[in-house]
Amino acid sequence: MGPEGVSRLLAEAGVDARRFREALALLCDGAWWTLADLVRETATSRRGIEALLREIGPQRSGERFRLTAEQAGAYRALLGDGHGVPADPVAHLLPRHADVVALMEKLIAGGPRGRQALDHVAATPETVVRRALLLGARFWLPGSRLLCVGDHDLTSLAVAMLSPGVEVTVVDIDERILAHIDDQAERLGLDVRTRWADLRLGLPPSAREQADLAITDPPYTPEGIGLFVARAVEGLRDPERGRILLAYGASERTPMLALKVQRSLYDLNLAFEAMYPDFNRYIGAEAIGSAADLYVLRPTTKTRPAVAARVERFVTAIYTQGPQAVESRPAAPSAAGPRPAGPVPEGWGPEPPGVTGSGPERSGSAGSGAGFEPEVLVGEWPKEVLPRAPRARLSTWLAKPYAASPSRVAMAVPAGLEAALPRLLLATRARHVRAFLSGSTPPDLSALRPLYEITATGAVVDAVRLPPPADETGRLLRAILDNAHGRLANTWREGLIRAREGLTKKQARTIVSEAAPWSADVTVLELPAHRLSALREAVVASLRLAAVSHADAHGEPHGEAHGEGGSPSPGQIG
Repeated sequence: MGPEGVSRLLAEAGVDARRFREALALLCDGAWWTLADLVRETATSRRGIEALLREIGPQRSGERFRLTAEQAGAYRALLGDGHGVPADPVAHLLPRHADVVALMEKLIAGGPRGRQALDHVAATPETVVRRALLLGARFWLPGSRLLCVGDHDLTSLAVAMLSPGVEVTVVDIDERILAHIDDQAERLGLDVRTRWADLRLGLPPSAREQADLAITDPPYTPEGIGLFVARAVEGLRDPERGRILLAYGASERTPMLALKVQRSLYDLNLAFEAMYPDFNRYIGAEAIGSAADLYVLRPTTKTRPAVAARVERFVTAIYTQGPQAVESRPAAPSAAGPRPAGPVPEGWGPEPPGVTGSGPERSGSAGSGAGFEPEVLVGEWPKEVLPRAPRARLSTWLAKPYAASPSRVAMAVPAGLEAALPRLLLATRARHVRAFLSGSTPPDLSALRPLYEITATGAVVDAVRLPPPADETGRLLRAILDNAHGRLANTWREGLIRAREGLTKKQARTIVSEAAPWSADVTVLELPAHRLSALREAVVASLRLAAVSHADAHGEPHGEAHGEGGSPSPGQIG
């Protein structure tokens, strides 16, 4: 331990010793440093910094370290000249936008906490702003469209603030993130729209082939990188001109991990146009130095065919941690591909409870013990379960309406895809749906109350379709929910015209836009949960606006038009 040990460590590191010299230079300044700060500042793995500290033998106070003046003098001789870091492509622009960095710091701090099971690690506010600056410096952004494939870091808000001419769309599985982005975008007047998606089941229709640029910071597994980048490709309207920005990092000690990820990108026939080392910095992720490189990927003429051939192969497990981790893949059925070998998980077969090949269904009963003969099996079921019944993949079920009109449907929802259940239920018009979950806790289904009577018994969820409602609001809301695959604004418009005779398409379209400005170009299946919950209030507002329009057209007093009050206040519009 001491200068000799440090000299030996630097020699062993060879050309990669620059990162250790940078950490040593920071400690020589005499300030106190935590291990996490040293990791983040130098983009060196935690194990690397720990090895350096063991050789240095610094002063320690709790979790902080520093060198005495005597130690610093001894170690400065080892530093040599030029221990700075490589030039940052947009560092010179950052001081001009200190106000945006400060605002992003507040937005990130006020946002939802990261979920370990989704591999969430927060990027620093400076990183998020630098991403936005790099986009603006490298590409012509006015009038362009950006797709954020996952956005726990809130990059969408930074881009919208710095480049107001960009139309930004965010797709994410985390309802909390989508709600936070919508809240802040509305408060700040930013052009950002959100879409719910589990990328393993597909990209939302309104996000397909519409973007000029895409950016993603996905789970750092070859499976996660491959899936998120493939969906980013599907989101580009002109793949031969578009670009994908990818954040990915690996420890300096594990180059084989980086190689596996890069191979997954080569398999998609993507050209590496640029790579900025350690561009992204994080609060956490110390195993990879709290840093990740930023790749600029350019699709080629062979990229889309490669994506089409490979994207269905991605399995449920794409993360590094939690029940959906890559290591758990043998026990988790795939959402799109063949069921893995091994024992059938509990509740999946050969005859899951409540699914039988014969016996009448108990009329009016939604209990899991009732006899239930499904006409269609959705998801990956063992072959021995109702072998003659038609089958559909979960991804296909969400992508388009089923050709037939089955009365009873059984769904198998594997671990990791439970959040998709509300959309899977919206995607069917069957009278009775029975869903079997691998876990025992169903997701929140309260937004489906206007459509289904729902009961849950353990890991079995029954949804029985309610009779058509008698009230005007209920009829319009039901028409919207019954047509979940269709464009929300179009279904809504036609429903208003039926409810208010004499209303023109233009008038109805304007009313829908005013009552729900977030409804354009989106299907019900893509709506985040907070938008689904706001649908009824927005439908009420649209009917009131339609009543006012009808009264104006016929010279009637607003308060007497169809028994409705006048124009709703802004607070009444969802």
